[in-house]
Amino acid sequence: MIFDEEAELHGELVEGADTSRKREAAVNSDYLPLPWKGRLGYACLNTYLRTAKPPVFSSRTCRIASIIEHRYPLANPSEPEHPTKNRPDKTQKPDIARGQKWVESLGLANARDIVKMLRWNDKYGIKFMRLSSEMFPFASHEEYGYKLAPFASEVLAEAGKVAAELGHRLTTHPGQFTQLGSPRKSVVTAAIRDLEYHDELLSLLKLPPQQDRDAVMIMHMGGTFAESGGKPATLDRFRENYAKLPDSVKRRLVLENDDVAWSVHDLLPICEELNIPLVLDYHHHNIVFDPDQCREGTFDISQPELSNRITATWTRKGIKQKMHYSEPCAGAVTPRDRRKHSPRVATLPPCPPDADLMIEAKDKEQAVFELMRTFKLPGHHKIADVVAHDREDQDRPALRAKKVKKTSANKRKVKFNDEEQDGGEENQEEGLDGQKAVPDPSAEALVVSAKDFGMGGPQGRVYWPVGFESWLGPKKRERKKTSGLGEGDPAVDA
Repeated sequence: MIFDEEAELHGELVEGADTSRKREAAVNSDYLPLPWKGRLGYACLNTYLRTAKPPVFSSRTCRIASIIEHRYPLANPSEPEHPTKNRPDKTQKPDIARGQKWVESLGLANARDIVKMLRWNDKYGIKFMRLSSEMFPFASHEEYGYKLAPFASEVLAEAGKVAAELGHRLTTHPGQFTQLGSPRKSVVTAAIRDLEYHDELLSLLKLPPQQDRDAVMIMHMGGTFAESGGKPATLDRFRENYAKLPDSVKRRLVLENDDVAWSVHDLLPICEELNIPLVLDYHHHNIVFDPDQCREGTFDISQPELSNRITATWTRKGIKQKMHYSEPCAGAVTPRDRRKHSPRVATLPPCPPDADLMIEAKDKEQAVFELMRTFKLPGHHKIADVVAHDREDQDRPALRAKKVKKTSANKRKVKFNDEEQDGGEENQEEGLDGQKAVPDPSAEALVVSAKDFGMGGPQGRVYWPVGFESWLGPKKRERKKTSGLGEGDPAVDA
């Protein structure tokens, strides 16, 4: 039983079909947009900053159960919260406002880290970033949702001030469940709430006029809903619900071709009709395309007739065009396998050399660095390789080995002590079996200012080789594995 390429998109199995493997080879353009003058970007998370101690990232989140739990005061309000020693006391009276303040504190911590991420990006030549939709957890939820103003107005305005100062572009991408073409009213209602949340988030940045116009919200059309009329009916519902959106949301909303059902040729007519910009995703186009109008690959999609129509959806609204680029993992053949993004990308698409290009890859900023180093793009000389398990841009005392007695009680104790620290076991350097690396009281810790924290140190050591993300943290303990044949036996695997 093999997947047929078209049937797979609709979840159907076809006996003996093998169209995915027999399709004609893609026709790729040999044009490279060099010399590069545009902005390269990555989505939401910076791998280098995320693994700093303490971490810098903008997607701290929680469960609804945690919001409810934090409606209760701490057992000891004068002490900081602790996962075991100082938890919310459910024997006391709950307060909804207390739980709300707690979830808002997560959002504020996320928003404050935007500034560090922007300055880090600017140091290494990255001027384009997608903000995380999870920045303010459950802000668009029907029951637990909340407005960002006034509690987040100041911190977001500060982030926007830095973005304006550096000339960076910021965008967002609401999730896959944000669908205006759904036949279910509850889904559409939730989608509108989510779009209003993202619009408020971007509006509170208080960006200058052009940067504010460029701060778009990318959305997919979603399902085709064959049982409810298929694509034509879905487009009709989209038209109807789009008309109900606030003007501020309409100004920011853009549509993107996807890798499941909606091709560029499906979306371009409605984008032209409703004055909505179309984000061209090259990777998605190579999976879902119209073979009667456009070949798989980048050659046809970059031809003037089609590319000019796509560009016009942006220019008539005064918004700088952006595109998405990613590549499938090696060896992927079927559409299902090819949807997965590779950790990094090997080349640039045939886009204009001044394009805003979002690189959607697992390794985030490292995928951008890979392109910068491969094609000697502006800023590539600022990026040096990390030293494995050694970071000079964060406060960290020297470590020494300490013998750990191997008993169940001690194992529990070690775990308990790890939980007291941010990051658990990953926060400690570990040596050979039977030893635990602990801070050396006789050694001096590095003194790193808040400005220099996480910035790569004096040599800009922020690039890690493909597959070596583990180098960003302390080295794990190496355990000796034996076959149980006895000590000294040649079958022992060290």
